[in-house]
Amino acid sequence: MQPLNDIRVLAVTGFLAGPYASMNLARLGAEVIKVEVPGKGDPVRGNGPFIGPKGKHPQQQTPDDISTRFLKRNQGVKSVTLNLKHATGRQMFLDLAKSADIMLENLAPGSLTRMGLGYDDVAAVNPAIIYCSISGYGQTGEYADRPAHDPQIQGMSGLMEINGHPDGPPTRVGFYIGDLVTPLFACYAIMAALRDKERTGKGQYLDVSMMDTLTSIMLMDTLEDDVEMGLPLRMGNTTRGGPTGLYRTSDGELTLTAASDDQWRRLANALDSPELAEDPRFAEFHSRTANVVEAREEIQKRVEKLTRAEALERFEASDVPSGAVRGVDEAINDNHFWDRGSLLPMRHGKIDEPVPGIVAGFPVIFSDGSIPEPYGAPTLGMHNTEIYTGLLNLTPADIAALKADGVV
Repeated sequence: MQPLNDIRVLAVTGFLAGPYASMNLARLGAEVIKVEVPGKGDPVRGNGPFIGPKGKHPQQQTPDDISTRFLKRNQGVKSVTLNLKHATGRQMFLDLAKSADIMLENLAPGSLTRMGLGYDDVAAVNPAIIYCSISGYGQTGEYADRPAHDPQIQGMSGLMEINGHPDGPPTRVGFYIGDLVTPLFACYAIMAALRDKERTGKGQYLDVSMMDTLTSIMLMDTLEDDVEMGLPLRMGNTTRGGPTGLYRTSDGELTLTAASDDQWRRLANALDSPELAEDPRFAEFHSRTANVVEAREEIQKRVEKLTRAEALERFEASDVPSGAVRGVDEAINDNHFWDRGSLLPMRHGKIDEPVPGIVAGFPVIFSDGSIPEPYGAPTLGMHNTEIYTGLLNLTPADIAALKADGVV
């Protein structure tokens, strides 16, 4: 199943946010043409370790060695090289844009506009183009020109202030949440724009920012109320509304949730402690919230007498949401994920067999058919001949001359 197999994407993307958006479009069947700087490419191409025909190495040894980060983030896309600072390169880009449905970029705001490749320039040759820009702070506003990667956005959005333990410093979320959630909103907006184009025939410009995205998802909680009431924002491994969180058993940690009165009663029964359900300090949500520290202490005293397996068996039998706290190595070797296609073997564009490493599969299962595994991430300029001969009607001799002139 490839629902976007008639869609072409022209991508000027690097690092993580842009590539993650384009990779997800590719997984849905879109043809994604990634435009890279000749001789350099996406900046993460230089970040080892590298995998190539001769195995895995800390340093790049041949042009066919690809960074593992690049391999993870660019499965299923095609790579062409093109010098956008060269007049001929800019014209070739506009010629490619004529046949594209989507243009996706995550350069610093204004970079492509200054080259003559902004939305107005591209829309002049293709009025139906959907042009999506991903940036740290957005294309407008007083912060627009500030350079930003995920850690800066986590700090500026307030996310670090609410993450960590109450007696500790603000803490960065352990993965690049801004870089990964923002491109999902970009894909969401692109799909909406494609639907709108079906009705109107018109394209449009999409301004997607990491700052706006994190603010949007953070304010699904009542943070402004907590600030107004002077409540601590960092809650560590628990929550304000009940004794949900991490607990230590005799041989490991687990998490459990008791967010409602019914869940609290089931938890009490699972721990052979019906008195907890009757205790006026804990019987109702409001009283449990007011006495959350004591509620956690009561649970901990009981849980620590059990092994993790014993505790989880009890909670599962009583329908209490719970789960083991596992290491990454244990999680990625869980057959549950492999059976569902949530994890896939990593692939290299010039090697037939999977290479050492794991990539995430598309996390949605369609009833009409499965999403096929993506083909491997490309070496730099791997698809120059295919794209330039197929879309621009250039000959191999033309491409060779362009390469000699530093255009491709």
